[in-house]
Amino acid sequence: MRTVRDLALRAAQSQDEALAPKAGGSLWAAVRLRGSVLGLLAIVAVLLLSSCGVVTTVEPKEEPAQEQPDVVRDYETIVADLQDNASDFVYAIGKPGGQITYSTIGEPLTFNLAIANDASSSGYLSYLFEGLTETSWLTNEVEPALAESWEHSEDGLTWTFHLRKDVTWHDGEPFTAHDVEFTFNRIIYNDDIPTNDRAAFTFRYIDAESGEWTEGRMTVRTLDEYTVEFVLPVSFAPFLRSMGQSIYPKHILESYVNDGTFESVWDIETDPQEIIGTGPFTIERYDTEELLVLRRNPNYWLKDAAGNSLPYLDSIVYHIVEDFETELEMFQAGQTDAHGVLGEEYEHLKPFEVEGNYTIYRRGPGFGTSFLTFNMNPGSNAETGAPYVAPEKLAWFQNTQFRRAVAHTVDKAAIVADIQHGLGYPQWSSVSPAAGDFHNPGVRRYPYDIAAAKQILDELGWVDTNGDGIREDKDGNTIEFTLATNGDNSVRAAISQRLAAGMLAVGIKANYVSVEFGVLVNQLTATYDWEAIVIGLTGGTDPYSGIAVWHSSEFLHLWHPSQPEPATDWEAEIDELYIQASQELDHAKRVELYHQAQAIVAENLPLIYTTQGERLTATRNVFGNTTPTLYGLWDIRYLYRLDQ
Repeated sequence: MRTVRDLALRAAQSQDEALAPKAGGSLWAAVRLRGSVLGLLAIVAVLLLSSCGVVTTVEPKEEPAQEQPDVVRDYETIVADLQDNASDFVYAIGKPGGQITYSTIGEPLTFNLAIANDASSSGYLSYLFEGLTETSWLTNEVEPALAESWEHSEDGLTWTFHLRKDVTWHDGEPFTAHDVEFTFNRIIYNDDIPTNDRAAFTFRYIDAESGEWTEGRMTVRTLDEYTVEFVLPVSFAPFLRSMGQSIYPKHILESYVNDGTFESVWDIETDPQEIIGTGPFTIERYDTEELLVLRRNPNYWLKDAAGNSLPYLDSIVYHIVEDFETELEMFQAGQTDAHGVLGEEYEHLKPFEVEGNYTIYRRGPGFGTSFLTFNMNPGSNAETGAPYVAPEKLAWFQNTQFRRAVAHTVDKAAIVADIQHGLGYPQWSSVSPAAGDFHNPGVRRYPYDIAAAKQILDELGWVDTNGDGIREDKDGNTIEFTLATNGDNSVRAAISQRLAAGMLAVGIKANYVSVEFGVLVNQLTATYDWEAIVIGLTGGTDPYSGIAVWHSSEFLHLWHPSQPEPATDWEAEIDELYIQASQELDHAKRVELYHQAQAIVAENLPLIYTTQGERLTATRNVFGNTTPTLYGLWDIRYLYRLDQ
C-alpha cells in the first residue's frame, strides 16, 4: 500500500479542476484519507502554481499601517458573478460526435478505483463509475444519478433510495440494488481490502450511554431489485453528498472478493476494455506513459431535453507528458483543447486569445488554502527522547500573541500583486468564500502592519538587547527558527521568502530552507521534526471536508496532530462545533456552527493564511454548453463541438 508521501506526491500532479471528469471537476486532487467521513483533504501544495521561475527576496520597508486595496470586495463580486452565470445557464441541444483532447502529467497506476490512492487513476476512472447521487457543476446541489429518488426518516438515520431501472453496466448486465449492497458491505466495509472509501463511511460520534467517542458503520440492505436501505448510527448532514460514492459491479467483482484476490483485479496490465462501470465513457485504449483514450458509452442512461442520448462527444483523449512546460507548449501549438493556466502564464497567453481561438476563463478563488503554520507539538521522539521542538521555540509557537504579531507582517496585497501577477486574493478565513454561505466574512483580520507587530512583541518583553536586529525572549533566547517549504513550487518559495522578510522587519529571524515536497509531508505527518512550514491544503464545498485538519484527534491536525485530548480550550470548542455541524440537518444552523468555528480559528491562528490564487482555464472556442462557475466549466456529458 502506498505511503502518505506517495499519496501526496501523486495528488500534487493533478490538473486544474476545470479540465477533467464529467462534472468539470478535478482529477481528484484531494485524496480521501484516514479518520474523516468526508476526508477530502490531502497535504498538497497549490502545485498548479509551480514553475521553475527565479525566486527573489524582497525586503519590506518599515511603514505605518496603510489602507489595503479592497480585494476582498472584488473576491465576493467574482463569486456572485459566477453564481449568476450558473443560475442563468440553460443547456443547448448539442451535436453528437467529435472529441476533446487534453494533456496531463499523470498516468494511471491502477484501473481498480476502489483501491486507487493516486489522483490520476481516480480521475480517469471517474468517467467510468457513478454514485447514487451527483453534485451539480452549476449549483453544487446534490442531484439524482443512479438513484432517481430517495427519502429519509424524521431522525435522519434511515435513508431509502429508489434506483433507476434503465441503467446497465458497460457489458449490458442490469444495474440493481444488489450492486449497491455489494459495494458497501463486501468492498467498502471489508477490512481486508485497503480502500480509502472506508474512512468516508466510518462515523465518529459520542455514545449516548458511555459519553465516549466511538465509531460506527451503516447497515446497508437490499429491499428489492431497485430499492436499497441505509441505516446510519448517527445523523450525518453531508450524507447525500457522500452518496456520490462509486458503485461497483457485483457480477464482475464478487468472485475476486470471495477468493481474496480483489487487490489484483483490474491492475494496470488489464485490458482497459474489461473495466466495467455504468458511466458515460469506457477506456478504449491505454499506451503506457503516452496516451489514454476514453470512448462514448452508447447505452448511457442520461438523455438531453430532446430525448437524445448523452454524452455528445465520441471520445476523450489524454496525452500523457512529462511536465507542465510540455502541456503549455502543446496548448500553444493547438494540440490540446484546454489548459489549466498558471498565474505566470496568463500575461503570455492572454494577448493571443483571438489568434489561438481560445478564451481564458477567470473562475475566482478555489476552495483550498495556503498558509504558514508553526509546530506546537509538545511530544518527543520515541526512540531518541529528543523533543520535536526545542522547548524555548515551542513556547514561542504556542503563544497566541506571537502568532498574531507574525500575522501582521504578512503583506497579502503585495503577494497578490508581486508574486501572483495580480491573479489572487487575500485569505482570512479557514473556509473559502467560494463555499457560499458557509464562509464567514466577519472573522478577525490582521492587516499588514509592521508597527502593530512590533508593539505586540514589545508587550511580550521580547526585545533586541544586543543591537543585531533580532529580538530575544525574556530568557535571552534569540527569536530564530527554520521556515521550510517545497522550493520546486516557485510561487510558494517566493511567498515563503516574503514572509521571512516581513518577520525580519520586526526582529524575528526565520531562516528559509527549500526541501522536497515528500520530505515536507513526512515531517508533517510522521517525524514531526519541523519548526515552521508554508504549505497548502485542498478544500471542499462543505466545511466538514476539513474534519481531518480541524479535529484535534486527527493526524492532519498539523500543528499538533493526534491529540488524545484537546490541548487547548479553543481546540476543544472546534472539535465540538465540527461534530455538531456534521449531525445538524438544518442548513442555517450548520452555517452558524461553522461560522463560530472559523471565528475561533481566526482568533487563535493555528494557521496564518496567505492568499488564494485565481483559477484560470484556457479553452478552445469550439465547444458548446460551457460557462464558468465556481465548480467547473462544463458537464462533460453535455459538452459538444460547435464545428461538428
